[in-house]
Amino acid sequence: MGKYVVLQQPLLTHKLTIIRDKKTDNATFRRVVDEITELMVYEVTRDLPLEDVALETPIGKTVQPKLAGKEPVIVPVLRAGLGMLNGFLHMLPNAEVGYIGMSRNEETLEAHEYFVRVPQDIAERKCFIVDPMLATGGSIIDAIGALIKRGVPENAIRVASIVAAPDGVKAVQAKYPDVDLYVAVEDEKLMPNGYIYPGLGDAGDRLNGTVKSD
Repeated sequence: MGKYVVLQQPLLTHKLTIIRDKKTDNATFRRVVDEITELMVYEVTRDLPLEDVALETPIGKTVQPKLAGKEPVIVPVLRAGLGMLNGFLHMLPNAEVGYIGMSRNEETLEAHEYFVRVPQDIAERKCFIVDPMLATGGSIIDAIGALIKRGVPENAIRVASIVAAPDGVKAVQAKYPDVDLYVAVEDEKLMPNGYIYPGLGDAGDRLNGTVKSD
């Protein structure tokens, strides 16, 4: 069974309050999402395997640990997931990047894949799917399915979302029980229109300035 981790940290909670506020402008929203993501990376990568390498410091020869195997792949779910990409790349600058485009039917709330571009050897790497909102779980479920279809083992996939709804968490766990889920906060509920309450609105719109926050 995969892990489900809800991060609990005062600085993270403070930054979440900033992006929840509808008065927060787009530039501040983008910056704080980036900061929240960087804080989340520490937890998401906590148990990555290490291997010993021989090197020489200015003082002398030594053997020290470094990340083992190939660099992971960061996979933002378009378009809101792009808001979390830089936060991951700040911490994992040599990571590969893949992209998955999902569109949601506003009536059925179902998500459908329209674009996938990933590294050729993605099946040999850890994959971190990033999307700020885990609402119904449909986009994340389809994104996981897109990676599995390309040979990535279920237990090599981790999902990082900033705000999650209980319904979405349950849906992902029911479909893909071996995928690890990391969220900054689990909110109260999913509303009939597919928005998370109290949530922070449409993350994609607030990141890109396509609607006003008021």
